[in-house]
Amino acid sequence: MEVYLLKNIINYNNVSYSYPNADEEVLKNIDLNIKEAKFTVIMGPTGAGKTTLVSCLNGLIPQLFEGKLTGEITVAGQNISNFRVQTLVKYIGLVLQDAETQIFGRTVEEDTAFGPRNFSIPKEEISNRVDEALSRVRLDGYKKRNTGELSGGEKQRLAIAGVLAMMPKILVLDEPTSELDPIGRMEIYTTIDDLRKENRLTLIGIEHSSQEIIDKADELIVINNCSVVWQGEPKLLFRDIEKLNSFCIKPIPVSIIGWSLYKKGLIEYDQIPLDIDEAELIIRRLFTDRKAMFTGCSIDLMASTTLTDDRPILQIKDVDYHYSSGKLALKKINLDINQGEFIALIGQNGAGKTTLAKHLNGLLKPTAGQVIINKKNSKDFELAQLAKEVGYVFQNPDHQIFCVTVEKEIEYGLKNAGFSAQEIKERTERVLELTSLTKFRNAHPFSLGKGERQMIAVASILAIEPKILVVDEPTTGLDWNGINRMMELIKTLHKNGTTIIMITHDMDIVAKYAERIIVMKAGQVLMDGRTREVFSEFQQLKSAYVMPPQIPLLSLRLKDLGMKDIALDEQELTTAILESLEG
Repeated sequence: MEVYLLKNIINYNNVSYSYPNADEEVLKNIDLNIKEAKFTVIMGPTGAGKTTLVSCLNGLIPQLFEGKLTGEITVAGQNISNFRVQTLVKYIGLVLQDAETQIFGRTVEEDTAFGPRNFSIPKEEISNRVDEALSRVRLDGYKKRNTGELSGGEKQRLAIAGVLAMMPKILVLDEPTSELDPIGRMEIYTTIDDLRKENRLTLIGIEHSSQEIIDKADELIVINNCSVVWQGEPKLLFRDIEKLNSFCIKPIPVSIIGWSLYKKGLIEYDQIPLDIDEAELIIRRLFTDRKAMFTGCSIDLMASTTLTDDRPILQIKDVDYHYSSGKLALKKINLDINQGEFIALIGQNGAGKTTLAKHLNGLLKPTAGQVIINKKNSKDFELAQLAKEVGYVFQNPDHQIFCVTVEKEIEYGLKNAGFSAQEIKERTERVLELTSLTKFRNAHPFSLGKGERQMIAVASILAIEPKILVVDEPTTGLDWNGINRMMELIKTLHKNGTTIIMITHDMDIVAKYAERIIVMKAGQVLMDGRTREVFSEFQQLKSAYVMPPQIPLLSLRLKDLGMKDIALDEQELTTAILESLEG
């Protein structure tokens, strides 16, 4: 198969697809063209058909995943049905959403070299490709690291490196940065954009975040209800907040502020900002024209009515942890966590966040130091007893789903925890209703989408009613509606007195929901403080590979206009702007 230079390198012509034994199509009459050497992003709700669409591109559908595929797909003018997957993968690289399914090597070096070795590429060239690919994804120095010891984000970068080492002409990325820290996401897309420009690489990305791709994507395709509902330049869509919400696409935070100003008649539609620079310029013009100054930020989301008190429910005292390889993962961790707090645990990939969290429910034992839960050493708890104190929802929900129906999955943990049959029944019914899973009670978990599986994992833990809930990246891979559903559930639990410890790379979520932030760097606690205070320390956060969200950053830029405290989300800042302009 040879790839020629064409204006449209990929063409879908009336393509429809249904899975085996399925009544409904997951792709319906798809007609679209993708231009060569451009970055095309595909967005839309979870379950809309985005992954299915790109899986048709390299022959995975229908050669590995059978079903009924109709229509025609051409790459560089050639019908891909004439080529086997083994041929197509040389030209079309696919990075899957779940990185672990793409990792085969024992070490980072072995895994990155896996693809090229399968095509008899000379050893010296493989070595050069491995070095270059690892450098581009910030895994220099990891060559001999055991892949089983990598964090979720590091595994995602490794999966990207493995595909880059194949040097494909077309690179397809299915949410490739969903588990990366903010600076890591920026670096990955910057790297890929450089590759595209240098090597005429055609890039196709599936993304949920408008903010990530607004200044990088050449074209946007929106899939909804298994069909293409929008195609064009991203900027033409991202100003329309109502349409984005209807597509379950998360708007850019500063654009939400601009939309409010537009609705108030203060700016024109085409003035709605798409980045922080545009937002600052618009706000300064408004304040200058009206000779206004900020009167303060009148909404304080952190003034909550939760049951926080000063009694530590959890204490971490001088905790060290070494991996079996001898690598120091945690060093002298000292923390007090009070009853009823909502804490965000943040930091770059590999900083030690998940390793620390696994010490809280006994999945890991400290090499040195103590974890005290309700004044009792965690080592002295029976496993079932500890589960009633600390619930842990894994980053990947599929790691904690074992049963054939949703109902049985929720019952499973309750049975292991020793609850009576009557209590199991009552708790199961209660949590099915709380998580809106009642209609799926008899469904097989793996027949449902990522959002539902994430909710099942949460439900199975909630049924035990732990005093402390640890959620590791609870919104990864969810669309805008799914994110809101998940976070509102967690917010409700917090209001009812549950202590929440949330690991996340989504700083907008941290700003909106967390009361306290613990920042980790290289296995140590770098910062620990109230959300507003931590997000004010831009340089310290940057040193930990954490980028504050747009709204706090914008607030810091507006201090000379009288902004005393930073706003944490668009509602706070919009209210402050409108009150100041009208006052």
